[in-house]
Amino acid sequence: MPKLKTKKAVSKRVSVTGTGKLKKTKANKQHILTKKSTKRKRGLRKANLVDKSNMKQMKKVLPYI
Repeated sequence: MPKLKTKKAVSKRVSVTGTGKLKKTKANKQHILTKKSTKRKRGLRKANLVDKSNMKQMKKVLPYI
């Protein structure tokens, strides 16, 4: 079997926790921040875990994680 390639775009956006879950940052925090409320921007700071329903696709694009 040939080696599987990792999708580099995904690997740069996702990191693995100690328990093996995938951690990602939230979207919509890069620009056009003036119209967003302080509460909304504060909530976007926190990292998210990848949902269980997306884990199958993530394992496919990140075979060695």
